[in-house]
Amino acid sequence: MALATGATLAFLLGGCSPSPAPASPGAATPSAGRTTEDGSVPTPVRTGRTAASERVRFVPTSIVLPGAAPMRVVPATTRQGVLAVPDDLAVAGWWDGGAWAGDPYGTTVIAAHVDSAEKGVGLFADLLDVRPGAVVTVRAGRRHAAYRVTTTKTVLKQALVTGTKAFDQRGPHRLVLVTCTGRFDPATRSYDSNFVVFAEPVGPAA
Repeated sequence: MALATGATLAFLLGGCSPSPAPASPGAATPSAGRTTEDGSVPTPVRTGRTAASERVRFVPTSIVLPGAAPMRVVPATTRQGVLAVPDDLAVAGWWDGGAWAGDPYGTTVIAAHVDSAEKGVGLFADLLDVRPGAVVTVRAGRRHAAYRVTTTKTVLKQALVTGTKAFDQRGPHRLVLVTCTGRFDPATRSYDSNFVVFAEPVGPAA
């Protein structure tokens, strides 16, 4: 998928080799160390984007998969073109180049490790059991947004962007969740595929 910047970044997931994803033009990075009273990050200015003043939008600080315990979410920043997902198996990473929860457009991307050789199975392993119709909730303090799963896909690493448009910031708002799956290669300590979940807002964020 080509965007104006032409830049790419890569996901580093537990036991996974990098997969390219495009940077988002006009996307904002949360202000470090600044939060509102409910724990969410203040809204920065987004170049070329306008949202209604009354719209609730926030950076996710936790996510709840169906039947699972809440999982902490932290911003995941690109470093030299690579998106570094948290090493902690109990923590997911929100791509700070994507949309916020509650935005009117663009994709909110959250990714996490599925497992590690040292620490075992991660909380995001529950994502592999999610099916269309399930509801996923993201939160930040008192704010929350619910998303209903529409599609799940297993795709080879190299097809994550071109085959799914998982990181596209154009079009209606949606949530995309990513973890690793498929065949594990002990030599490279890498899975050959990603499990990708697409979900649409159930209603406006509150």
